[in-house]
This record gives sequence, C-alpha cells and structure tokens, in this order.
Amino acid sequence: MVPDGGSGALTEEETALATRAAWLYHAGGLTQSEVAQKLGIANARAHRLIARAARAGLVRVLVEGPIGGCIRDETALAERFALRFCRVVPDLGEAGLPLRALGMAAAAVLHAALEQGRHRIIGVGHGRTLASAVDHLPRVSVPEIRFVSLLGGLPRRASANPFDMIHRLAEKTSADAYLMPVPFFANTEADRAVLLAQRGVAETMEQAAGASLALVGIGEVTAEAFLCLSGMITREEVAALRREGAAGEVLGHFFDAAGRPVATKLHQRVIALPPESLRGREMIAVAGGAAKFPAIRSVLRSGLLGGLITDEPTARRLLEHEP
Repeated sequence: MVPDGGSGALTEEETALATRAAWLYHAGGLTQSEVAQKLGIANARAHRLIARAARAGLVRVLVEGPIGGCIRDETALAERFALRFCRVVPDLGEAGLPLRALGMAAAAVLHAALEQGRHRIIGVGHGRTLASAVDHLPRVSVPEIRFVSLLGGLPRRASANPFDMIHRLAEKTSADAYLMPVPFFANTEADRAVLLAQRGVAETMEQAAGASLALVGIGEVTAEAFLCLSGMITREEVAALRREGAAGEVLGHFFDAAGRPVATKLHQRVIALPPESLRGREMIAVAGGAAKFPAIRSVLRSGLLGGLITDEPTARRLLEHEP
C-alpha cells in the first residue's frame, strides 16, 4: 500500500483510501480509531487521510436546520421584504464574496428541494455564488427533474460559465438539462429577435417559463461585477447604467435603489426569462458580501423575490438600513 505523505497531490490509490476513510468517518459515524481499525492502519494515518480528503475537496458537508443567532435575522428580513423564505448563514471570515458559506447554504436548500420532489422544472441563473452551490451539492439521483437555464451565456471569459453549471447539475443529479446556447446580450434588438426565434432557444425559453423554482444571483452595477468581468457588458455600459440610476441586476434586468426598473437599452437586447414572469413563484436569490449590499437591497425592494439566501453581516446591514 502506498504510504500516506502529509502534503502534495493524492495518488489514485491514496485518493481511494482517503475517500473510504472519509466515508466511514462522516457518513458512517465511526471514530477515527474505529476507522483506523476498520482499514487496518495506524490512528495517526487515519487522521491524516480524513483531513486530506477534506482538503482535496472529496467531502461535501450539508448543514441543515435553523442556525443559532441567525433565526431572528431570517424572520426580520422575511417580514421586512415580504419573503416567503429566508436563510441567513454565519460569517466564515471569507475575504470578499462569502462564496463558501453561501454556496453551502444554497446547496442544502437545493438538495432539500430535490429530495422533497415538489418541483419538476428548476430554473438556474449564473454567477460565482451559484457555481459554488453546484460545487457543494452532493450527488442525488432525480431523473424526473429538469434543470433549465434562465438566461443566455457564452461569455468571452467567465469564472462561472452558465453552461458548465448546467452540465455539472445534470451530471450530479442524473436530471435532464436545457441550455440556452446564445449570448446573454445580443448585439442589437434585431439580433435578439432572430436568436429567440431559433428552435432550441425557443424551446428552452418555454421550459424556463414553466419553472416553479428559480435560483438566481444578484449583480452589482460596478466595473468589478460579474457581468463586466466576464465580458457580457462593457465598462462604458456600466457607467451609463450608473448614470441612469441602476443599483442592482437580476436576470439581466436592472433596478434603481428604490427597486424600480431602470429603462435601459440593454433590456431590449437581453436574452433571458423576464423576472416579472417569475413573480409569485419561488424565485430565490443567493447573494451576499459588502460589495453587493446596494444591489441586494435594490432587488429586494423590487418585490420580485420570494426568497433570499445571504450571510449574517449582509442581513444585519439590510435590517439596519431599511426603514
């Protein structure tokens, strides 16, 4: 048997042994000593294998149920913004976007929805936070469910390609997946009409309109926003949006600080399901972090959302600034 070193990449044999050790420990509920005895290895090696399995991303942990200290914030946010669902997660001390905390929380919510089987069509937006949720989602077989893109993609560069997210969801769940293989924003309004008329795009848009659960991200209107960094919109367009009062974005539609839609030419070119068509259904936004506070408050004030998953500092700030 290959000896277990303390660092470096895991070999195939080490990966298999670390996975077995982690499974016995996390899923089987065995102690580290019992894992060592079961595998016929020393206690110290069992400890190292379990730790290395976690570091290598072989372990996905879902924590479900109410979280002490966050329940009051969840209730207050739900009442303040007329939400039917709210999940607030503790601050893990992440720099910038709290991707890990929000990803784990969103994965737990999605996993519960899949197990309950209340939804046959689930719409998915894009962004780094939703990509983190897909990363943390454990494997579950739900072939009767369909995932569908709520918007176009094809960015010039992106840390969270929407098509990759849909593919990974399908691979993890054995579910069907419907892509929208077009740009998020067409070059012109005429181009948008041509693209929407394509058979595959029209079918995907029809599927998206039937989604009873939609998981979406919220975008800020800055040069550091996902839309700008991915090349979907330009810095000049961001500057124009800010001059027009835009503060937040969801599904390619922009809203001002009061939650009112901003009349922008981008709306005439966006290829996405109109968020208004999801009003009244379970549209849950996954967003947090200090940089996104104005955008989250903007979209919450629009009244479009039925649910929100956010982090504790953002929740507290929302409650402090909302009259």
